[in-house]
Amino acid sequence: MNRKRDLLKSLKIFENRLVVVVGAGVSGLAACRFLLTLGATVRLVDAKADLSQDVLLKVTQNPSAAGLTLEAGPHTAAQFADAHLVVLSPGVPVKKLAAVLANVEPWRVVAEMEFASWFLDEPVIAITGTNGKTTTTTLVGHILQHAGLVPFVGGNIGTPLCEYLMGETPADVLVIEISSFQLQNCRTFAPRVAALLNFSANHLDYHLDMEEYLAAKLNLFARQDHGANAIAPECMRAELEARNFTKAQRDYFTADTDFDCPGLPGLHNRENIAAAWRMVRPFGVTEAQARAAIANFRALPHRIEPVGVAAGVLFVNDSKATTLDSVAAAVKSLDRPVRLLMGGVFKGGVVADILPALKERVVSVGLFGASREVFEPVLAPHFPVSWDQTLEEAVRRQFAQAKPGDAILLSPATASFDAYSGYTERGRDFARVAAALADEQGAPNTEVRP
Repeated sequence: MNRKRDLLKSLKIFENRLVVVVGAGVSGLAACRFLLTLGATVRLVDAKADLSQDVLLKVTQNPSAAGLTLEAGPHTAAQFADAHLVVLSPGVPVKKLAAVLANVEPWRVVAEMEFASWFLDEPVIAITGTNGKTTTTTLVGHILQHAGLVPFVGGNIGTPLCEYLMGETPADVLVIEISSFQLQNCRTFAPRVAALLNFSANHLDYHLDMEEYLAAKLNLFARQDHGANAIAPECMRAELEARNFTKAQRDYFTADTDFDCPGLPGLHNRENIAAAWRMVRPFGVTEAQARAAIANFRALPHRIEPVGVAAGVLFVNDSKATTLDSVAAAVKSLDRPVRLLMGGVFKGGVVADILPALKERVVSVGLFGASREVFEPVLAPHFPVSWDQTLEEAVRRQFAQAKPGDAILLSPATASFDAYSGYTERGRDFARVAAALADEQGAPNTEVRP
């Protein structure tokens, strides 16, 4: 029994009040379910004009009786005019809604995660950064569980916070991945432990510039008090201290850690491990407990994930690498010649900045899909560069040129939406091609570690 859920349900906090939820994704639908539990009348709005009314059945089997409606298509001011509260799903750019929200008081517009946090009593570890958020969030949950605590792991990955509030099992600690999109719309969120893993160019198709992007990240620390912990990379110490970014106790980390984790190769992962250790210490986790948990942790799918071998060539799936920095980190983590696959929807950054890292390992670059015009002019003077329309064509071209001992690394530096529904589908397609090539070679697609 979840006594908190039952208490909230009985209070009917939002009875006779209209709440507008923007976005019919996983988080938006979870917010709808929670709001109905609180007695609200809920209007779900989504910019997709072809969105079926059947989406409401994912919230409740009787939407009209529950007080739930859907309005699909371009947003209008009328959709928000009578709202007591507006709850935004992750990824909904509030600045693009400025015109239709002009007459809505700013305090009434909140992120789903911010809204859910109003009802939390449990301590929160919140993790943000340009790269490594999901891996580190999962690792922190793994360490806490190994130490005998009951963690909830979710937020921007897996289960939304609103969904947790309706669940049966209370947690000792909530481990939350949080994005810059969500942080821009937070005004009261104050985690017990907050961590910024790293910062580099990303989402510049969403944020106005790097300053706005950094300001969103640092909003995670803005309301912490002296009893909280703020964790950040040593390389950012001077800049962060100059900004006086938090009142919390500050702890800076580097890659200088002796924790052993075969499942997380590379210097960047050593930094993530060092950060994770600092995050769990305030909850009584001992070094011995952390060391044992870290040693048996394995990387998540699509993150420098070996998916097979064919003719002595290793295939490594790093489809989650949607930034230039993550590509550099992946290349550095491999101790063999790399044939690098890049392409998709570019999100910003300076390609030339990763040339030093690529020159250490990369022997050829196979471009595919969109953004050829971004990568080829910079990379072609330094590496043999080819381009193919599809990922499969690019993989097969690189395999035909590869030698035993090489690695074919999918680390695209882009979003995948030119050809796939997301990085997961892209990674699976890469693994499928690797398996097909192994079959064609008459050998099993044996999994190995990089």
